[in-house]
Amino acid sequence: MRLRYGMNPHQRPATVEPVDAGRAPLRVLNGEPSYINLLDAIGAWQLVREASIALGRPVAASFKHLSPAGAAVAGSVDAVMTDAFGLDGPPASAVTTAYVRARDTDPKSSYGDFVAVSESVDAELAGLLRRVVSDGIVAPGYQPGTVAALSAKKGGGFLVLEADPGYRPPARQVREEYGLRFTTPYDDRVPSRGDLADPVCGTLPGPAVDDLLLGLITVRHTQSNSVAYVRDGMTLGVGAGQQSRVDCTRLAGAKADTWWLRRHPAVRALPVDPTARIQDRIAERLRYLDCGAGSERGAGSERGAGSERGAGSERGAGSEPDGVPALTDGERRDWLDRLDGVSLASDGALPFRDNVDHAHRHGVRYIAEPGGAARSADVIAACREHGIALAHTGIRLFRH
Repeated sequence: MRLRYGMNPHQRPATVEPVDAGRAPLRVLNGEPSYINLLDAIGAWQLVREASIALGRPVAASFKHLSPAGAAVAGSVDAVMTDAFGLDGPPASAVTTAYVRARDTDPKSSYGDFVAVSESVDAELAGLLRRVVSDGIVAPGYQPGTVAALSAKKGGGFLVLEADPGYRPPARQVREEYGLRFTTPYDDRVPSRGDLADPVCGTLPGPAVDDLLLGLITVRHTQSNSVAYVRDGMTLGVGAGQQSRVDCTRLAGAKADTWWLRRHPAVRALPVDPTARIQDRIAERLRYLDCGAGSERGAGSERGAGSERGAGSERGAGSEPDGVPALTDGERRDWLDRLDGVSLASDGALPFRDNVDHAHRHGVRYIAEPGGAARSADVIAACREHGIALAHTGIRLFRH
């Protein structure tokens, strides 16, 4: 198949072909994908397929640049998501709630995302996708009329891909880079509940096991180093591609803080333009949070200092809305200290206790990581000190 272009627009012509000439993992129903579009699609599809099988629920992911901005199982949609995505009316379908929860993790980063859902696309999800900025979707099926509705998006250029749920990749993967050919066994080691059955310290209640499992499968399909914060079946922040693991922990923690601050009563009370587009509604609140966000989370609080300022909108810091004062440092700290019950999954071993100290400041109570680092004893001691349950999975989940 001819691609729109390769990694960059100047890399033309570019093509892709299935290893098995008789069967491909997906087929194009509309649009002309680029190289990165297809990489996002196959990464996102593997994430939602694996997580749906592991958790027994519909799963969605919002992918950008080969990593998930967010992932979630179907579930409840709170007032913030309802307002932001215009879901007033009858309860949303399961597949719609899964995507809304995934995109709400980091809606700034999800701008122009590639969507993946583990279930067939229904009319409600197709209608929502018509109203958000997105490049394409991959799903195992489409209900009548949804392909036509989605194909009209972006002047006919919206990508609609259908995944084959029964496809199994070859046992060995081959990759060529700069004149070298790498061959390795396909990584089919998907995390399971058994990997969390014997915590090193503390106990893992059922909901925490589910959250850690979603987090582990999410980081399995995230460019390393990576960590994911998860609560109630949805990611709150994903830190991807950092050379330092603690930087991943800090970055994802800052995103989790922003997610939580969007639920502050003062932010929820901001006036809403009912005619504004979804992304503009969200960006207005992110700009408000960015305004005056000068202190670190928890300074002087029980959890202590150490978190980064919340992420702003794509357009950067803005001015306060007329007549609405910015949140004070104290108001931010008080609200952030209420975030609790969060799980953290890491694709690699935590090398130092600083990861645990930072995670604690973002409400983390449960951690899953491979274990086996030279200073694992220090990491375990930090978890005991902060009252955090820790599971060593024994599995490294690097992806490059």
